[in-house]
Amino acid sequence: MPKLNRMKRIEIIANQSVQEEILGGIETAIPDILYTMIPVVHGKGSDDRKLGTSTWPETNFLLISYVSPSDEEKIMQEIENVRKRFPTEGIATFSISC
Repeated sequence: MPKLNRMKRIEIIANQSVQEEILGGIETAIPDILYTMIPVVHGKGSDDRKLGTSTWPETNFLLISYVSPSDEEKIMQEIENVRKRFPTEGIATFSISC
């Protein structure tokens, strides 16, 4: 039986204020990365709402990518670097084996 090439689906949901830092770090760590980004995402997190309204003006973005396990480690390291620089900004990451 052939060995399956396991991939990881990575989802990053974060405040738009850190979008450039996250994308820049990931694209530097993995220059050939492919991803889909939804630039404006509304929702409610554990601490606040991001609805793009006058009451809740902030918004999030969503990045989805399918990567190798080694690239997953690079992404998570970049996310950790951004979290250290911006500890009060919401950044959620999810990894699913596929």
